[in-house]
Amino acid sequence: MKKKQKSKLSKITWLLLLIFLATLLTFPKWITYFYPKPYEEIVYLAAEEHRLDPYLVFAIIRVESKYQPNARSSVGAVGLMQIMPDTAKWIALQKNLEDFDIKDLNDPDTNIRLGSYYIANLLQEYQEMPTAIAAYNAGRGKVASWISEGVWTGSAEELDDIPFPETREYVKNVLKSYAAYKAIYE
Repeated sequence: MKKKQKSKLSKITWLLLLIFLATLLTFPKWITYFYPKPYEEIVYLAAEEHRLDPYLVFAIIRVESKYQPNARSSVGAVGLMQIMPDTAKWIALQKNLEDFDIKDLNDPDTNIRLGSYYIANLLQEYQEMPTAIAAYNAGRGKVASWISEGVWTGSAEELDDIPFPETREYVKNVLKSYAAYKAIYE
C-alpha cells in the first residue's frame, strides 16, 4: 500500500509541476483574456497626444466600463471611460471642440480622447496617480477637500483613508489593473 501511495503522490506532484510550468510558459497568452487591449490604436494615439501611459487608459476603461462602449452608469456617466456629460462639455471647451455633441460620448474614439485628456489634466493638477484616479471618480473638488482637510494625503500607501468606499475601491482596482497591464505587456 505504501508503495502505491508514494507512486500516486509522485504522479500527482509531477502533474502539478507540469501544470505550473505550462501556466508559467503561457502566461502572456491566457492572461490577456482578462486584460485585453480593445481599441488599441485609439488608446495609443490618445495616450501619446496627452503624454499618458496607455496602460493607465486601458486600466481605467477596464474598471469603468469593462470595455463596453455603450455603458451608462446610474448617475449618467457615458461610454468606455464613463465620462459625465458636464465633464465632457468642459473638456470640449478646453479642447475647442465646437462641434461636440453629448451623443458623441458613445463613440469609442471621442470617449477615449476626452477621457485621456481629463486624466492627463488631473495628473497635471495632482502630480500623483492615486490622487488623479480618485479625482477621476469622485471629482476634483471632493479630492481637493479631502487633502486640504487632512482626511487623505493622496498617497498610495494611505488608500484606506479615502472616505468614499466606492472611490477607495475604484482607486485600488485601477491601480491593480494598471500594474497587471504593465506586467503583462511591458
